[in-house]
Amino acid sequence: MGFYQRHIVPCLTHLSMSQKQLLPFRQQAVGAAEGRVLEIGIGSGLNLPLYGGMVSSVIGLEPSPELLRMARSRASAAAVPVTLIDASAEAIPLDAESVDTVVTTWTLCTIPDASRALAEMRRVLKPGGALLFVEHGRAPEPGVARWQDRLDPLWSHIAGGCHLNRKMDDLLNQAGFRIDTLAHPRLPGPPTHTFLYQGRARPA
Repeated sequence: MGFYQRHIVPCLTHLSMSQKQLLPFRQQAVGAAEGRVLEIGIGSGLNLPLYGGMVSSVIGLEPSPELLRMARSRASAAAVPVTLIDASAEAIPLDAESVDTVVTTWTLCTIPDASRALAEMRRVLKPGGALLFVEHGRAPEPGVARWQDRLDPLWSHIAGGCHLNRKMDDLLNQAGFRIDTLAHPRLPGPPTHTFLYQGRARPA
């Protein structure tokens, strides 16, 4: 969440959403992780306390040195070994087929080249591995989607690169993933900002 910003401005903070509102979605995504996990855009490490016994280790990828400094204290207190890496999701510094699970929570909205990043996630996942995600994006209602398109340039400017109108399922399919499960819960707030994509995908 709030990933790749020139100025660190978490996108959902602008919506006045509390971490309490977002926690159940984080718990569902992180709780399904297994084995060696790569978390994209680990930020300040909010997800680290949620990793449990099915996880052997976590690699936290984050291009912001400031956020990585914030994550270190949570990493030291985590129940599993954590390695933090200052790197871009568009060029993940890991071997092919080397992780069991990739986790993204409110991250794909702000990666400049989301398609390239997803291709990298697919590359590092083992053939039977899973991408667990919860993201906000393009709503299905034509009127809402039109407003998302209108607002997106201004919103992206003020919200640190966060995009409102990315259709996450299309991006996943185009990057070579097969979506196993997909739900569309909605958060409280403006409909242009609160339509979610939550689920699991695997390398096709």
